[in-house]
Amino acid sequence: MSFAEIAKILDEQNTKHVVLLCHHNADPDAICSAYALSSLIKRYKPQVSVKIGAAQGISRLSKHILKNLPITVETEPNIDRADLIMLLDTNTVQQLNNLAEKVKASKAPIIVIDHHAAHPETEKIAKLCITNENASSTCEIVYNFYRQAGVKVGENEAKALFLGIAFDTRHFVLANSPTFKIIAELIDIGVNAQEALATLSLPMDFSERVARLKACRRAKLFRIGEWIIALSHVSAYQASAARAIIDLGAHVAVVAGQKNNSLEISLRCTRDFHEKTGIHLGRDIAKPLGEHLQGMGGGHATAAGVNGYGELEAGLKKCWKLLKERITQTQI
Repeated sequence: MSFAEIAKILDEQNTKHVVLLCHHNADPDAICSAYALSSLIKRYKPQVSVKIGAAQGISRLSKHILKNLPITVETEPNIDRADLIMLLDTNTVQQLNNLAEKVKASKAPIIVIDHHAAHPETEKIAKLCITNENASSTCEIVYNFYRQAGVKVGENEAKALFLGIAFDTRHFVLANSPTFKIIAELIDIGVNAQEALATLSLPMDFSERVARLKACRRAKLFRIGEWIIALSHVSAYQASAARAIIDLGAHVAVVAGQKNNSLEISLRCTRDFHEKTGIHLGRDIAKPLGEHLQGMGGGHATAAGVNGYGELEAGLKKCWKLLKERITQTQI
């Protein structure tokens, strides 16, 4: 999969208006990859209008990054006007929240660009899916588009790509050899690594601290063999809470949150758990859990998320059942 395929669709559609969409509460990898791709599209077809949208806004850290880069993100992009829709770091339409129905109703072709496995429902409506689970981030995929197109990366785009990669690799803890080569090239372009990494250091606000502490206090612990599984719930910051529980010592953390009948569940596990069990949280747990909850789920091997409907306790119980079955299978 290459930028040439995107260019072909841009040309075939006689494209004038492109909308790049990120998932709700868009993180730095999502907005930075969208920004870099928008610049590349404009370099390829200068007459094209490119807008970046994020359902229900962007994360607090992403807002901080926008103070340092010329990125504009709309919460209500004009999807009806789009000749082409592209989903960045978003493998399920449901992650678009209030924009999902507009996207599904649109006659514009849809392109998915992600480092998560494509969801079957998304594949059905997409004209093109460019996914690479070996990539550290969506920013890494977009950087390779520049290579393929033979286009030099500008300084702002380089900084954005660096930040997206640094965020999704947890400051390069999860980076592999190709990722480090890209990072070196971005630094050669002019990225100041120390200054850029400082941009990703944001003081934790009071409500997030409280959410993390509540999730830890409410956690129910289970043990299967050598693995400690923690299940908890909190009304906000589920992903942050799950990371906190992993940092405290759990091998797997599942944190759910409920608003009315809607459920959000964040899953995290250690790399050791994934490597020894072979369990991929996105594919093996989040995807079937999302289907069970009449929603969608997906993500990485060690980090995944689910959006669905139902009761919180029932959702956690089903997640525990899926985990238990998969772990037991690995021990046979």
